[in-house]
Amino acid sequence: MSDDSAFEAFVRANATGLLRTAFLLTGSHHAAEDLLQDTLTALYPRWERVDKADAPLAYVRKSVANRFLSGKRLRSSHESPMWELPDGWDGRDLGEAVADRQMLWQMLGTLPERQRVAIVMRYFHDLTDQQIADLLECRLASVRSLISRGVGAMRSHSLTGLPTSDGTEARQ
Repeated sequence: MSDDSAFEAFVRANATGLLRTAFLLTGSHHAAEDLLQDTLTALYPRWERVDKADAPLAYVRKSVANRFLSGKRLRSSHESPMWELPDGWDGRDLGEAVADRQMLWQMLGTLPERQRVAIVMRYFHDLTDQQIADLLECRLASVRSLISRGVGAMRSHSLTGLPTSDGTEARQ
């Protein structure tokens, strides 16, 4: 299989999952699409190396996370993401589900980037501490600390309310 067809087959098979990961990291469909597109564009010229990796999906997922973290360090990335609500209605009573989901996105969005990556990789991708440590290039203890602090911060936000745009707390 040529590099082009191998790349295309990989993208077709994994784009949805990778886009979900990017969305969980960025909180925006548009930013997630940009993050994934930028990552795949950067990986395409060296796709043969990616394809020969032990786990190409893990390689690309790590690249998405690293690009997200690197992008947050750039000066132009100091935007405040607005977490999006679902656009459509599937016939269910969405009131509580939307409120819970919105609260989760808001809490996730308040976390520092490395904590957010660790939590997304643990709870949405079921990666082990060692896999997350490899992805973030840090020690196991650091991963445990990132997850513990992130979950703790999210718990405290759910108990005390989330900050609103004017800096005051909104009670749930």
